[in-house]
Amino acid sequence: MAREQFDLIVFDWDGTLMDSTAHITRSIQSACRDLGLPVPADEAASYVIGLGLRDALQIAAPTLDPADYPRLAERYRFHYLVKDQTTELFVGVREMLQELRDQGYLLAVATGKSRVGLNRALDQSRLTSLFDGTRCADETFSKPHPAMLHELTRELGQDPARTVMVGDTTHDLQMAINAGVAGIGVTYGAHPAGSLTALSPKFVASSVSVLSGWLRENA
Repeated sequence: MAREQFDLIVFDWDGTLMDSTAHITRSIQSACRDLGLPVPADEAASYVIGLGLRDALQIAAPTLDPADYPRLAERYRFHYLVKDQTTELFVGVREMLQELRDQGYLLAVATGKSRVGLNRALDQSRLTSLFDGTRCADETFSKPHPAMLHELTRELGQDPARTVMVGDTTHDLQMAINAGVAGIGVTYGAHPAGSLTALSPKFVASSVSVLSGWLRENA
């Protein structure tokens, strides 16, 4: 199949490929509770998903002394890792990625996860071989800074005009705008449809199957 608009498709991880939004939200809330901090509501905790961990915790726990961020990060990692094995790919993700790969698209990941966390998730989900490049928040600037996308397009020799970023948060779509690449939103993750639509992505998908179908026909 001829590639119509894009050669490189970059995916966010949590809330886009992996069904981990609720788990991350609960882990942030539990970490705040451990340190006796105000516990953010679900919407506030899920809003920070996709950011690098330090940026996320600064927003989720604004009253915390910056010197104590490492303690909060440690508690977050503890709660996340205790039940990390229970998170799964969204239904249809593996088949969608394999189909795109078979059609000759380059695939990449741009995520707020740490390098260790992403490598573990890729290994556990057996997806490592499907991606041509990955970028994590602890090795470059956090979203919505455009660095992840700029670095991936340079590494893979791709034109930003032929690149699309797929994500479930406004951080993903704003990063795409900042990097000069197209954006696609998905509404089954952390941020509501209205927030995504406000950033004028090329498409907003309500499920993996809808996303897969749009990419099949339009990408």
